[in-house]
Amino acid sequence: MINFKDKKENLLSEKFKKKGYLKFDTDRQISLKYLRETIVKNICKICKINKPNKNFHEEFLNNFHKKIKSKDLNDIRIKLIRLLNNDKNFRQNYFLTSKKILYELVGNELSMQTRVNLSIQTPKDKSSLLPLHSDIWSGDSPFEVVIWIPLVNCYRTKTMYILSPSHYKKVEKNFSKFSGNSADIFYKKIKKNVEWIKINFGEILIFNQGLPHGNVVNNEKETRWSMNCRFKSVFSPYGDKKIGEFFEPITLRTASEIAIKYKLPEIK
Repeated sequence: MINFKDKKENLLSEKFKKKGYLKFDTDRQISLKYLRETIVKNICKICKINKPNKNFHEEFLNNFHKKIKSKDLNDIRIKLIRLLNNDKNFRQNYFLTSKKILYELVGNELSMQTRVNLSIQTPKDKSSLLPLHSDIWSGDSPFEVVIWIPLVNCYRTKTMYILSPSHYKKVEKNFSKFSGNSADIFYKKIKKNVEWIKINFGEILIFNQGLPHGNVVNNEKETRWSMNCRFKSVFSPYGDKKIGEFFEPITLRTASEIAIKYKLPEIK
């Protein structure tokens, strides 16, 4: 296959393929701050609590579990997701935090998931778990990537884990030994090989959602807040989640716009 990418692009591509993910510092801090400030503003509105000073947003989110009853968490999360996705600027700012790396790894004609997902995982909470899975196993296209944004510093059991491409190849070769198991048993079999991704607010994660990943009970003393959203090239194959339903184009180029509307003239 011919490769006209420059040296920097090739190094980035090889690193992503080898690790299955990349952490990077956003060059759009203003967009990242917009996301977190919007979440803090709306969560205070939902829970009817005083909005903290901007300098205390991290502390506020980390200690959120002290301000609510655990039984109310899912209802709060659903209300918050609805408000965020009704904000016409929220998805655009989400994209802008990662525009540069998406253009380098995925392309510049992108489709974006129509809804941004939010995870709130309070300490010891067992109701917000995302067991071991690969998005492709459940019908997603292998052409998708996930942009995962932490709103607080995430570490140990307060973050997510992922199985590296090299270890996944070994699983793939003997997949029949794993496929009949529950997610919990599957996880126990590969537990020693998964990587826990330590990542701070200000950093962003892009990862290959075809690799097995998930989280466990948050045994830290702080609440985890993170967002995730899928992106793919507009004209790459779609899985069960189709364009117009789950995805929509966000950076369609002029030539593509013209081509989509073009009709051959009729000969009478």
